[in-house]
Amino acid sequence: MSKVLSQRDLAFLLYEWLDVESLTARERFADHSRETFDAFLEVSQRIAERDFAPHNRKNDLNEPTFDGERVEIIPEVAKALKVFAESGLIAGTVDAEHGGLQLPLVVQRACFLWFQAANTGTSAYAMLTSANAHLLLTHGTEEQIARFVQPMIEGRFTGTMCLSEPQAGSSLSDVTTRAVKSGDAYRVTGSKMWISGGDHELSENIIHLVLARVAGAPPGVKGLSLFIVPKKDLDTGERNGVTLAGLNHKMGYRGTTNTVLAFDDATGYLVGEEGRGLQYMFHMMNEARIGVGAGAVALGYTGYLHALDYAKERTQGRPVAGKDPAAPPVPIIQHPDVRRMLLASKSYVEGGLALILYAAKLVDESSPENDLLLDVLTPIVKAWPSQWCRLADDHAIQIHGGYGYTREYPVEQFYRDNRLNSIHEGTDGIQALDLLGRKVTMKGGAGLGLLLDRIRETASDVPDDLGKPVAEAADRLARTTAKLWASGDAERALVNATAYLDAAGHLVIAWIWLEQWRAADGKEGDFYEGKRLAARYFVTHELPRIAPMLDLLDTGDTLLLDMKEAWLG
Repeated sequence: MSKVLSQRDLAFLLYEWLDVESLTARERFADHSRETFDAFLEVSQRIAERDFAPHNRKNDLNEPTFDGERVEIIPEVAKALKVFAESGLIAGTVDAEHGGLQLPLVVQRACFLWFQAANTGTSAYAMLTSANAHLLLTHGTEEQIARFVQPMIEGRFTGTMCLSEPQAGSSLSDVTTRAVKSGDAYRVTGSKMWISGGDHELSENIIHLVLARVAGAPPGVKGLSLFIVPKKDLDTGERNGVTLAGLNHKMGYRGTTNTVLAFDDATGYLVGEEGRGLQYMFHMMNEARIGVGAGAVALGYTGYLHALDYAKERTQGRPVAGKDPAAPPVPIIQHPDVRRMLLASKSYVEGGLALILYAAKLVDESSPENDLLLDVLTPIVKAWPSQWCRLADDHAIQIHGGYGYTREYPVEQFYRDNRLNSIHEGTDGIQALDLLGRKVTMKGGAGLGLLLDRIRETASDVPDDLGKPVAEAADRLARTTAKLWASGDAERALVNATAYLDAAGHLVIAWIWLEQWRAADGKEGDFYEGKRLAARYFVTHELPRIAPMLDLLDTGDTLLLDMKEAWLG
């Protein structure tokens, strides 16, 4: 069995639960079949294990360097990305008329998980490029698609997103990068920070999508526009006023360049209309948020598989009831605390994987109802795996014992890589504010109501000992939400938003586990027994965590508002 990802689990989720094969009845996917889906999944696994996984450790130990002129990256990265591009997966979901494969997003997402699990540092370049291309395919002109997207689809160009600035961080309303109209283009000047994939020699060109403020635009996010700023002029091949000011050195994701970029009178091309930049950028941001959640799942999953394999092979100690010191030691998987960590990790990573694929299928089956449900779920899809699948990597280190925090074993790298996902594409706190402040209240709470109705429907179709606690938790979340917003005081309603995100996330994963229980019900074999066990574990051991969170929210606690900075020392 692969220690990168579980082929068997992916097949169960795609075909036995989500019935992805039924998507081929839709005109867009009519040229596909289960055979083509499986072919792409198989080639993804093969490339991931052959071309990505072998240099994962080398990527970590030999992070990119900058000599003032060029960025140096280990050669295996470029080789792996070339193979990835040749597979066609960058254009997996793109229309056939633009050279794409028109795969369902849920299948492409499953394929891409192999690369994220095998080597998150190298796979990040491909993820960003794909999301950049999707934004321009949706909002760019035909000329922009031909000039900038087509080379990305072919694997010749890579793409980035340039939002944050040194003084602004995640506060996009404070962006100061400016753009001045110059003929058919604009001149872009400013500084961008934390730009993943912002400079390298891995591709012929890098296409930056840059948020900037046109002269005379209003303050705040409504004054932001979006520009295509290539690293090199497409006609001359010369630098286009984009300079690498330096590399940021991170605890994880070391294989991905993370940059400070200076834009000095760089030529930029407006996407869409002025003043709608953030609206367009959300297309890429939401895709990237789901991608970050998927990356967290992938890293947690591979950590779990490594820990499971180690626990079966490593012998140490004897059963509690064993009194004979001469008896041989037993595999550590026989110890209850190791089993606890393995079962918890299984419930996190398999629950997180199912959530990622469910969200992707909502896109494939787009409708007003499914789009609304995805809006509500997106903050959870990004934040929940970033916290709980990281805990699976924490457990993997613990299971390895003293070896776990040495570099002799890969689990310490998985944890470091995964730690960044709670910050990437909006911190957990930002996702919490988005969920409680916007998503559950929009359209009069229709999105939350839809989500809770689906949870209740599933809960009514499983045994009461599993379904009743989940249905009750759904009802309680509805009451807590209403109570928080009863006064209309946003500051008080949102002060404990992170607790709300944690509670809602655990409720959603409990529901996802009931869905998996239904798909496994009545089927025989160790795999299905494992699914039913994990579902029961999550409902009985994990779901109760949300009760104290909701208790806190129900009290209207304002401790975090009332405290004074001086009290912290």
